[in-house]
Order: sequence, then C-alpha cells, then structure tokens
Amino acid sequence: MITLNDVKAAAEKVSSYVRRTPLWKSETLSKRLGTNVYLKMELFQKTGSFKPRGAFNQMLAREKDVLDKGAVAISGGNFAQGAAYASRVLGVDIIVCMAEDTPKNYVDATRGYSATIDFSPDIQAAFNRYNELAEQGRTALHPFDNHYQMSGAGNVALEIFEDLPEITDLVISIGGGGLISGNTVAIKGLKPQVRVWGVETEGAATMKSAMDAGKVVNIKPTSMSRTLGSPFVAQDALTIAQEHLEGLLIVSDKQAIDAQQLILERTKVLPELAASCTLAAAEKIKDRFGPDDHLVLLMCGGNESVANLVNYAKMN
Repeated sequence: MITLNDVKAAAEKVSSYVRRTPLWKSETLSKRLGTNVYLKMELFQKTGSFKPRGAFNQMLAREKDVLDKGAVAISGGNFAQGAAYASRVLGVDIIVCMAEDTPKNYVDATRGYSATIDFSPDIQAAFNRYNELAEQGRTALHPFDNHYQMSGAGNVALEIFEDLPEITDLVISIGGGGLISGNTVAIKGLKPQVRVWGVETEGAATMKSAMDAGKVVNIKPTSMSRTLGSPFVAQDALTIAQEHLEGLLIVSDKQAIDAQQLILERTKVLPELAASCTLAAAEKIKDRFGPDDHLVLLMCGGNESVANLVNYAKMN
C-alpha cells in the first residue's frame, strides 16, 4: 500500500518531466452549488490527462539496462498517450497494446508519440498480449494497478493542497482506481479531515461492483466514458476506497454529458466525461456542502473527439 512519502518521492522524481497544472475557482459553479468550487485543470497536463505523472514514475523506478529491453503498456485511453510520451522523452522503445475498437483520436495521438501499437480483438485479449510481451522481457507499465503509477498520480493532490490548504472536499472519478488511490492517500495524509468522494458512470461502475461484492470483480464496461472503462479496479484501490471514501456516487452518461456542456460553456475548456462526471456527482450531493466549504473537482483529462461531441449532441 502506498504512503504519503511515496507520493512525495514520486513528485521529486517526475516534477521536471510534467506540468504543474492550475487550480481555477469557478464563480458560476460556486453559485450553482452554494459553496466554493474549484477545478483542478489536469486536462492541461501534457497528453491531456494525469497519466504521464505515473508513467514517468514507473519508468524512472527502473534501471537503464532494464529499460533498454523496451517497455509495454496496456490502454484503450489516456495511459496509452502518457506512457508513449514518457517513453519518447526517456528514449525507451515501447509497444502499446490496444483493443481494435479504441477510438481513432487515441490511436493517432499514441502513434504521434512514436509508440508501436499492437491491436487485439478486445481488451481482454489486449491484456493477454501485454502479459506475453512483458514475459519476453519488456518493462510492463500498468495504467492503474501499480504502486508507482498510483504514487505519481497522487502528485495532483500535493499541488491542490499547496494552492488551497483550506480544501474540505475532493471529487475524483474512478476507472481502475489508480488516480483516486494516489490522491486519497496524499490528501488524507496532508489533511485527514478532507472528504474524498468517488464517482463512476453507469456502465463503468467497477468500484461499486467491487465494494458490493467485498472483493475485486470483473465487469464488461458499457459507458460512453471510455477512459473510465476498466474491467476491474486494483485491489489496493478497493482497500483504500473502503477505508477512506466519504461516498461513492454513480451518475449516468447523460448527466456527465450535461455537466461537460456546462463546463465548456462557462469555463471555455472541454473536459472528457471522466472529468465532467465529477460535477454531475457534486450536483447530486450539493446539500452536503456549506458556504464555507472548499470543493475541488478533479478535471482528470480532456481527450475528447469532435465525433464524440456530435454523438453527445444527438442525445439531447
């Protein structure tokens, strides 16, 4: 299980490779929710999401002679780009395993960072291929179920606390659980009274399925939020959630889309559904926040395609 010290150690390693993203207060959202609302703009991170923080931390933890054998990653979303970018910067050959139905914008961006893509019929087959390439000697980079990935992702909370020591609430979406694990450990280590709220979309409720079952279970994701589409959560993520989450909130794709539109219109930035769902969740529990609270919504990524936006518009 990672600790605050692990997160701080990761920050020292990766700070020169990643961007320090801004924290914006939104007057519109503050009035809407009746509290002080801030957006942590991790969608301005290089590659458009938080993923490079953990990817760099995973790779920098390895010896050069190990990395010389190459790396392999598994992802159908933002980690593909994060790992590809980190590999290019560090001069490491990488193969990224993907399912054939991965959206074109993710495929094109990953190739743009000089990665080789290995396609499989579906995500489970891609995981099998990933394991096979790792057994052949490549350094395995996991998108969420890895202590270094979690510790690197937790750097976001260090920045939030530095900018807003008054923070009372932090809302984070959950895919495989790496983001919420690192940031929960970090913010609770810095300020134990902060309430951490987890969010999933219907059709991607891996954490809810695991918490209901009391153990990690596999699901087949169907949510339109592809970057939340992990088939399972990490065991450590489940343990951390069981111990520390104030609540786990489930929102519909439609609610996430409506929140995305509101954020775009009022803040002039475009979050992906995995980010906008945090606002949809906060709307559901706005009676839990008072005028003196300081609520942070983690805008974890902004890799949205024009084609998706057109499809979302058809739903309204």
